Amino acid sequence: MTGRMTGRLAGLGMVAAIALAAGLLAAKTPKREEVETAVKAQHAATVKALQDWVALPTIAAEKRGTPEGAEYMRKLALDAGFQQAKIIPTDGVPAVFATLDAGAKTTVGIYFMYDVKQFDPSEWRTKPLEATLVERPGEGTAIVGRGVVNQKGPEMAFLAAIKAIQASGRKLPVNLVLVAEGEEEVASTHFDQVVAVPEVQAALSKAIGVFIPSAAQNKDGSAEITLGAKGAVEFQLVVGGETSDKYPKTDVHSSNYARVESPAWRLVKALDTLVADDGHTPAIDGWFENVQPLTPRQKELIAQGATPEREAQEKAQLGIGQFINDEDYRTSLERFYSQPTVNIQGLVSGYTGEGGKTVLPGRAEAKLEFRLVPNMTKAEAVSKLQAHLAKRGFDDVRVTISGGYGPNETAEDAALIRAQKKLFEASGIPYTIRPRNAGSWPGVIFNGAPLNLPASQFGLGRGGGAHAPNEWFLIESADPKVYGLDQVTMAYVDYLYIIAEEAAKK
Repeated sequence: MTGRMTGRLAGLGMVAAIALAAGLLAAKTPKREEVETAVKAQHAATVKALQDWVALPTIAAEKRGTPEGAEYMRKLALDAGFQQAKIIPTDGVPAVFATLDAGAKTTVGIYFMYDVKQFDPSEWRTKPLEATLVERPGEGTAIVGRGVVNQKGPEMAFLAAIKAIQASGRKLPVNLVLVAEGEEEVASTHFDQVVAVPEVQAALSKAIGVFIPSAAQNKDGSAEITLGAKGAVEFQLVVGGETSDKYPKTDVHSSNYARVESPAWRLVKALDTLVADDGHTPAIDGWFENVQPLTPRQKELIAQGATPEREAQEKAQLGIGQFINDEDYRTSLERFYSQPTVNIQGLVSGYTGEGGKTVLPGRAEAKLEFRLVPNMTKAEAVSKLQAHLAKRGFDDVRVTISGGYGPNETAEDAALIRAQKKLFEASGIPYTIRPRNAGSWPGVIFNGAPLNLPASQFGLGRGGGAHAPNEWFLIESADPKVYGLDQVTMAYVDYLYIIAEEAAKK
């Protein structure tokens, strides 16, 4: 009896908390219930639109889905109510630029990526492009498909939010400037060309900041605010007949290794100079010269999020039993957010099938990426890599930079960040603040000159498997603390209204 009564009271408490949160948000979002009705009415159409979008992948690395992906993105923007949307050509995959003028005093920039990572269907439990609805035990109903959480699900929820506001018979509280690229998954190779277009730059210069929709809610319902992100530079190191005549042009019999140089061993020797003997500390000459250390406030924020529960969750997600040097969780987080890295993504050389083949490979390639922290830049990192290899005589190791950008940072008192805090507090959502995301997105393009705009990530709801098999995004949540698609959509509605309110204060 007592247990049942306690459970019932807890349930009533949750209902009361949700009702209170709705009331607080309604004070900021006029006639909120009308927008919520519109969101529910368009739910099936939103799910179908997301599934259709997943079915059309744009994969820059494979030159797949271009230019079709850009045209599809343009149509999605127009369908959502943007008055104009146009394709912006680049030297690579085209981008999309769109504007929605609501006659508001405040303008907000929105960054989308419409491209997705590669996938191997044999590794998936469902077909990657069919966006299948599946039940996740204890969590609810989710869509599984490539790109559904990174980032099409959150982006579709944002488009649904602005549709619902207009469907309820009102104008948006802010004007919107949308830029959507198709090369984020290859480190935004040509995105700087998009923002440099005079029309695009002029529109963005009116914004108070730029944010990317994301799914940043944890399994316990808590959320995270990030004040920036590491930069990323993707590159390849190649050794072989194409880089020097001392290597064979093709694979040859391995007996020749007695008299012919091995591209594979040469590449291994070059790679070994990039990190210290511990296997993870970067050893490129001058690498830490401009690295900005964590501030006392950033260390304080890290400590606030370093709970035993989060540590257990992260270790389980990573499939590990300890962090580097068996460090405590707080120390590992400080490393996570503050250390620039030199990571090997993959190594390719010679025969990789079953059994042996007794060949001397004619070519060896390593795919790597840097993660950069303030105050590092892409140009600095590339220059130091090239100088480091040249100093050690690796003139036969070809360096090819495939894309990249520097880190970004946004002040904690920026309107975009203040609005996130206000929304979470009004919604009763516990949150932590991260000094930066250890992953990357090209926020520096907005954060840096000439725009110098705050850049942030924002979103609720859950998902997982980004860049991995069985990627998923929650549609119907079994836990009232965790948002499903409609609740995520309403969070974007509320966020826009709160941004307008916060922007008016300065």
